[in-house]
Amino acid sequence: MGKLDGKVAVITGGASGIGEAAVRLFVDEGCRVVIADIQDDRGARLAEGLGERATYIHTDVSEEPHVKAALGLALTKFGRLDCLFNNAGVGGVSGSIEELSVEGYDRTMAVLLRGVYLGMKHAAPIMRTQGKGSIISTASIAGIQAGYAPHIYSAAKAAVIQLTRSVAMELGEGDVRVNCICPGVIATPLFAKAVGLPPEVADQTVETIKPALANRQPLRRPGLPEDVARAALWLASDDSSFVTGHALVVDGGLTGGRQWSAAEKQSRLLRLTLGADG
Repeated sequence: MGKLDGKVAVITGGASGIGEAAVRLFVDEGCRVVIADIQDDRGARLAEGLGERATYIHTDVSEEPHVKAALGLALTKFGRLDCLFNNAGVGGVSGSIEELSVEGYDRTMAVLLRGVYLGMKHAAPIMRTQGKGSIISTASIAGIQAGYAPHIYSAAKAAVIQLTRSVAMELGEGDVRVNCICPGVIATPLFAKAVGLPPEVADQTVETIKPALANRQPLRRPGLPEDVARAALWLASDDSSFVTGHALVVDGGLTGGRQWSAAEKQSRLLRLTLGADG
């Protein structure tokens, strides 16, 4: 018996990275899934490989008709909507604050914040009518602490966290839960592109960047899409039925503070400098 038996989910950005891992895990756990993405070939292949439990629809989350269509497909094809995972993302505009274009700002916010808002807006009435549901959004540790991502990306993710908390206070009265996940550094094509690798080789490069990510956090291994997918599974399932308005950090301890070994090394160097270390 799967944790999501009988449930239906829409997962945006579901054709690759964290979204693909979530689609595969949700299907394995008994869920029927609408894969919503703009990567048509990849999304269609994923749905075909998963069989009758998955279907694909082209979805630009910055466009309201697209979001409505994706949620509507869940109803027409599978009869209900138990979970919306607002996961679609982009690295967005980057650079120093004086270099950032208004057009880049608008494009970044359209996907990272407006897309989440539109998903919540159109999932809410469906789930209220059902009397139950779970809305999950992908935020980031960049929305909690500065210095992990470009300015506008960080601001958008902070807004996703606060929007999650605010909407949870409204929808909780109808037994609709609203939570978000704050991943740390995760080995995905999006991360590969964010560090400057060409989009056409980002997929193939994910495996090669994993060793470089292993020591960035106290847990000495790279963060994987499956780590975030498992967090989404918990938030989508009845195991988290008393959890709402929560930002779940999945970062291997990265934001917990300075690593113990680094602190010890600095303390030892200070003692040596002061002549206090035997």
